[in-house]
Order: sequence, then C-alpha cells, then structure tokens
Amino acid sequence: MWMSWLPWALFALLLVGFALVLNRWLQAREHHKFIEAAGPPPILDPDAARVLSVLRSSTIVLDADGEIINASPRAYASGLVKGDVVTPAAVVDLITKVRATGEVEDMELELPRPMPGAVPAFLRVRCAPIGKGRILVLASDRTEMHRIDMIRRDFVLNVTQELSAPVAELAQLAESMSAAADDPAAIREQSAQLAADARRLSKLVEELIELSRIQSAGALSDAVTVHLRDVIAEAVEREQKDANTKNIRITTAGAEDVLVYGDHELLVTAVRNLLDNAITYSPNNTRVGVGVSEREGFVEVAVVDQGMGIHPKEHERVFERFYRTGKAREQVADSTGLGLSLVKHIASGHGGEVTIWSAPNRGSTFTLRIPAADVIGEGQGAPEIAGVREAPREAQQRQARAFNRRANRNGSIATQ
Repeated sequence: MWMSWLPWALFALLLVGFALVLNRWLQAREHHKFIEAAGPPPILDPDAARVLSVLRSSTIVLDADGEIINASPRAYASGLVKGDVVTPAAVVDLITKVRATGEVEDMELELPRPMPGAVPAFLRVRCAPIGKGRILVLASDRTEMHRIDMIRRDFVLNVTQELSAPVAELAQLAESMSAAADDPAAIREQSAQLAADARRLSKLVEELIELSRIQSAGALSDAVTVHLRDVIAEAVEREQKDANTKNIRITTAGAEDVLVYGDHELLVTAVRNLLDNAITYSPNNTRVGVGVSEREGFVEVAVVDQGMGIHPKEHERVFERFYRTGKAREQVADSTGLGLSLVKHIASGHGGEVTIWSAPNRGSTFTLRIPAADVIGEGQGAPEIAGVREAPREAQQRQARAFNRRANRNGSIATQ
C-alpha cells in the first residue's frame, strides 16, 4: 500500500526543494538589486563631504594612492583638476612633499587662464595630511585681492610722480626768486608761476582726498533725497569764474526739477568736475550746455562742450586716474587727470554710471546717469538701488547736435 503514495511523497519533496531554491534565488536577486541601488560604500565620510561642500575654497581630497576621491566644482572651474587628476605641477609637487613629511604646507600659485590674453588667477594653496594616507588640498582665490594690491601700488606710484613735478617746480621757482631779488619784473613773473603751481598742487591734493573719501565704504552712509536743480545750480556757480575767464557761457535746460537719492556734495562734485572738464578743454568764446532728462526711471545729466574732442580708442581710458590724452597734456598743463575718475566713482556709488560720446574736433558729451528717487523709493534708511543699463549713445549724440544748433542760432561757434 505504501507503494501507492510513495510517488506523491517524492513529488511533494521535489516541490518543497524547488520552493526553497526559488526563495533563496529571489532573496539573492533582491539583495543584489539593493547593493546596486546603494552603490559602493562611500570613500569619504558624508559629514566630511558636507563640510567641504560649504567652504569657499576649492577642495580636493586624495587617497593613499594619489587618486582623487573628492573634488569640489570650484576645483574644476579654477583649473586645479581636469578629468581625474591634479594638473598644476606645483600643486602635485606640494602634495608629494606633504605626503613625505607629514607637515602642512602653503604656497602662492599663479594659474594661467585658458583664454588668450586673460588675466591669470592667483591662488593660495594649503596642503595637509588628514589621516589614513589621505591628503586635503584647499585653494582660495586671491585674484581680486591681487588686483586691488596692483591698483594700490600703481596709485602710489602715480601719486608720487604727479606730486614730484609741482613740488620740484616750486623749489626751482623759490631758488630763482631768491637769485632775482634785485629784478622786480622777474619776481612778479615768477611769483605768478609760483601761485599757479601752488594752486595745481592744492587741487591735486584736494582731489586725492575726495577720491579716497568716495572709495571708502561709508561714502553714501548719509544718503538723502536730493533736488537735482540745487545740485546743478551749485556746480554751475562754482565753475562760473573759470568759464568767465575764457568767455564761455554755461547754459542749462531740461527737467532739472527731479529728485535723486544720494549725497548732495558728492553729486555737486560730479557735475562740477564734468563742467570743469568741458571748460578746460573748450576754446574761448564757446558754450557749455547742461541738459537734464528722465528716462526709464533714471536721471541723465549730459554736459556738452565744443572742445578738442577725444578719439574713440581713448574713450575707455579717460576715466582712469591721472590719465590725460596726448593732446590734452600738450594744451592743458594744470590738469590733474583725476576729475573724470572722481565722476566715475561717484556715479558707481550712486548705482549709476558715466558714459562718453566724443570725436576729434567735434566736442564731447559726458552723461551722468543715476536712478531717480521715485524709482528707488523713500523709506527708513537707504533702499537697494536698482541695476544700471547702458545709456544709449544715440541719445548723447542727439543732445550734442541739438545743443550746437541752439548755440549756432545765438552766435557763430564751431559745430560738432
């Protein structure tokens, strides 16, 4: 009888065995899927990786074999890492030295940019062992700091050169006056020259002090709502004496009764410097115009002259400290070359800009463009100033042509 149920018992055992094998296979498959989804175990501790990700510096972590196990996006962007290797030879040598000595090392690195003619990046690199044969590389970008240091050095050099000339002239004139004590005519002539050099030196020192104040962080800490009409009136009044000396008439027109947000004295300095520049480089018996307009939430103050003009290739450089065109140096000896630089910094501090339209023998139009007060609002404290868009050059040219047409109707003067 037992022979009758034996086949069924064997069949049942086979089913149980098959079920067990199938179950183990399914478990193994699920485990394999879990391993694939989880990926390989992290080489760098997650907490450490999060700490490195918030650093401003470029970061690289290498294992005991010199392989990169973690590199920040900044490390790739700066050119420290390409593919999966550290590229600058100096950094590779520094890593080798740290691995050999076990000491923290620092270095300054100048890294060429890939684009031709681009300014190189300046990095401060620190390399340190962090255990288990791993090396941490930190690189902070010092390009901006290096640029500022270069500007400071150039500024000191320029100031030294600009101050040395009038000081030497004063000393020479003093000696000449002493030697010509018995010649009243010579004394008068040299006294006049001495006074002119003293005025130029005084003006240079004043503009240097003003430029330093403008560049300080608190230059606009006391910004208020300013009536542009008062700014222009004061600037014109201060420049009227110099204009009268050359028989130059200053005319104003446009929407002067507008409000801007900023520093009254700084804005007067900006407009006054534009007027001084126009008067200085204009011939006698001409006119200088000041036009005010409001466009797209910005106030534009255009100062138009009929002077010698500036070649387009020099337009960008006229706002540099101490820069004067070759023709200007020949014709105007007492110019400091700081006026337009002052205007540029004042405009920037007010959230604006200054632009130029000019051509040789066609005069110049300098336009100061700053946000209108009703755009930036009035509340407690100084609100954030909106971004600046470039002033249309066509508008500057139209202002120049319109001014000269009006001037020609009132008197015969050169046209632009």
